[in-house]
Amino acid sequence: MAELTTLARPYAKAAFEYAHSESNLQTWADQLAVAAGVVAEPKVAQLLSDPAKTPSQLSALIIEIMQEDASSPVANFIRILADNRRLLLLPAVNGLFSQLKANLEASVDVEVVSAFDLTDAETQKIVSVLKGKLNKDINVHTMTDASLIGGVVIRAGDMVIDGSVRGRLNKLAEAMNS
Repeated sequence: MAELTTLARPYAKAAFEYAHSESNLQTWADQLAVAAGVVAEPKVAQLLSDPAKTPSQLSALIIEIMQEDASSPVANFIRILADNRRLLLLPAVNGLFSQLKANLEASVDVEVVSAFDLTDAETQKIVSVLKGKLNKDINVHTMTDASLIGGVVIRAGDMVIDGSVRGRLNKLAEAMNS
């Protein structure tokens, strides 16, 4: 995985810098997400691995599948990736591009998993606390997982806050076993 990220980083950075200079970050983000989804399809990924296909055939395939979701600059970017036999990096490029965009916008995506559905007031309280702690705008996504028994697990980037009953029971079991 680290190798894919290393290979994808210069492409993501170049795409980000171009999109930022054109004040077109959201369009690029949307189109890269579509392209990454196309490449992630098993049948498409299999075609991309076929050495008999030329780079121009592969890029034309991706652009054709995307249809109106591929603007001219994004289509050119896809052609460059194809010429370098890097189309399979599109999901990693998309992820890195999204991270660069979020850092620029000073926002972070936060996943809140709770044992029960959260009310709007509870969600807003979590958002306000995280906003103060991270000094960023918070884009919250909530999920429900009854196996937590109670409490919440909050994931923001590489930070995880486990306030669930299941997490506390696991910590207690570890302490008792050591």
